[in-house]
Amino acid sequence: MPNTTSSKRGPKKATTNEPVKVEAGSGNVFADLGIPQPDLALAKAMLVQQIRDQIVELGLTQMKAAELLGLDQPKVSALVRGRTDGYTIDRLFKFLNLLGQHIEITIRPAGKKSVTAETRVVIG
Repeated sequence: MPNTTSSKRGPKKATTNEPVKVEAGSGNVFADLGIPQPDLALAKAMLVQQIRDQIVELGLTQMKAAELLGLDQPKVSALVRGRTDGYTIDRLFKFLNLLGQHIEITIRPAGKKSVTAETRVVIG
């Protein structure tokens, strides 16, 4: 049995020499977790991150952001915490436009090396 020590955060387990199994991710945590429509979930998460960043950059309170976006404050709070249920991609685009961001959509062939086409948000 490994020795344990105590700290302010509770007992700590001693390290063992057992190897830790590490599995490479796909690059999309939502796909790795088996979430339905993982490309859409990742795109929404990235858009919400940009919305949150713009609210901070503009120095808006959640109340001011709510007025600007046409939402109530609790919905802004839920949105910036990543709750995207009920929001379509185009509505998130609208929020970004209202926050002064330009949206550009590029469509191109998947290419010969791609097994399947994908949806991706590129911030830049």
